[in-house]
Amino acid sequence: MSYAERHRLTLVTDASGDVTGHTPAVTGRLIAIVYTKDTYDAGVDFAITAEATGEGIWTESDVNASATRAPRQPTHDNVGAASLYAGSGEPVEDYIVLAQDRVKIVVSSGGNVKSGQFDVIIG
Repeated sequence: MSYAERHRLTLVTDASGDVTGHTPAVTGRLIAIVYTKDTYDAGVDFAITAEATGEGIWTESDVNASATRAPRQPTHDNVGAASLYAGSGEPVEDYIVLAQDRVKIVVSSGGNVKSGQFDVIIG
């Protein structure tokens, strides 16, 4: 039986407008990250990675509204060459998989003591 789990983080910035938060260690496919705007200033920046590996998950600058992202990673063949769709040359992408790793969320330019919420969905 498969299931999904949600890890909700409400992150409050310091006086510099910055905050770092982590999910508990998770194992599974990263399905989506849902950002719900609360009081962060307009133009907030996110850098979201897998903590142990440093793998990039979602990096975006100047976010002004709630947003949902379903990050995917490019795939490769058995010699390390990028897998591409033949017609368009666009990369073939697949889920980002985490193995006993935490999702690290770094917020900057959020404003002095402001908050936002992140739901990390693992399936």
